[in-house]
Amino acid sequence: MSAGTAGLNIRRLVMDVDKAVARPAIPDIAAAIGACDGVAGINITVGEIDIETVGMDVIVEGERLDYAQIVRAIEQTGAVVHSLDQIVCGERVVEAVARKR
Repeated sequence: MSAGTAGLNIRRLVMDVDKAVARPAIPDIAAAIGACDGVAGINITVGEIDIETVGMDVIVEGERLDYAQIVRAIEQTGAVVHSLDQIVCGERVVEAVARKR
């Protein structure tokens, strides 16, 4: 964990992740994430497929998740984290509420 996240209880991460079509296999990515500290559940959903890449939404839930460790685990499989789209921290999970503007 970085110095900025050391005190946070990260409970959910939502990331945009890309991989090559051929490999790594999605179960290999899930296994790598699952081996990280605090991970209780993983959801990997394929969103886009083109000739060379597969775009996935990766949701990780647990207690005291280590974002840097999870990113390293994903990258060691050969996939790439493009963005962190949601982070949920604290003693409980706070769901997003759609706002009218």
